[in-house]
Amino acid sequence: MGTGDLAKYPFLNEAGEYMRKSGFGWDELGRPDMKDVIERAAQRIEVGVAGDVYAGLDKYEIEILTFIVSLIMVKAIALEPVLKKYALAEARRAEKFLTDDLRKQSEPLKRSLFTKIFEDLFSLKIEMAESDTRLFKVKVTDYLARSSHFHEQEWKLINRLVSHGFVYLDADETVRLVRNELSILIHEKVRAMALPTLPTTIRDRAEELRARFAPRYEYRVLSANDLPPCVKHALDVMDKGENLPHSARLMLATYMLAVGKPVDEIVAMFQNAPDFNEKITRYQVEHLAGIKGSRTKYSVPSCEKLRNENLCFATQECAGIVNPIQFGRKRK
Repeated sequence: MGTGDLAKYPFLNEAGEYMRKSGFGWDELGRPDMKDVIERAAQRIEVGVAGDVYAGLDKYEIEILTFIVSLIMVKAIALEPVLKKYALAEARRAEKFLTDDLRKQSEPLKRSLFTKIFEDLFSLKIEMAESDTRLFKVKVTDYLARSSHFHEQEWKLINRLVSHGFVYLDADETVRLVRNELSILIHEKVRAMALPTLPTTIRDRAEELRARFAPRYEYRVLSANDLPPCVKHALDVMDKGENLPHSARLMLATYMLAVGKPVDEIVAMFQNAPDFNEKITRYQVEHLAGIKGSRTKYSVPSCEKLRNENLCFATQECAGIVNPIQFGRKRK
């Protein structure tokens, strides 16, 4: 892979090997001329946490280094919601490049290179369709294992082109299939890092970012034991950047309002949604809270209603409750 490919996919082992061969070591991070890289890394984090995709790709070697420094800074910030948002943003960035490369590359060697990425990183073997070079095919079992957490009807197997044990997908759909795994890969890379003493420049910049992020994101550190499984499931889906059905969004927002979460925090919970629009989301939450619109405060949907809408993920601890808001009261 060339440096251009490594700049687009810096999470690959080849990128780390490239940096080692270049002679760049940990001590180099404290050099005065690293200030620009540190600022680019901070910008990369801020863009990702805001729900956008970092677009920098003008200097290949610098972008590889910027990614490594951003991993270090996210680790130093030590806020789990920031790490999740950053990992998802990096996954979306790579998703865009992978989709473009799969769609544009016509040479068999190049295409085989990118299909190798899928096999090495995600144990997913993809092949080009014989009848249409714009399509790729994956085994039905591999498809089902990855599409099961998608809620859109288009991902149901009955709505796909299936032939001889393979599901046929275009470039966008093929890459979308592994977005969550890519996000987890980056997330686990950061979690597994052990940082020695940081250079002052990186430590100070990370502390500045933490001071900015903490008031908004520390509330996201919620105990799973305090949440009913239906709400926990909805939050898990949101963290993966997948779409929640309207009824699930209604349930999540009304539950958070009922337990006393302020509107700002509830709006922030929906930031990972692919169709997130802060102005619209804020109005909808305020409408449910009785602040806007009809001025009627909406109640949390009953367990029976959630079951009818396939939004119930009951556990033994749900026994005897008729509404998610009652979850955990007996234990307390």
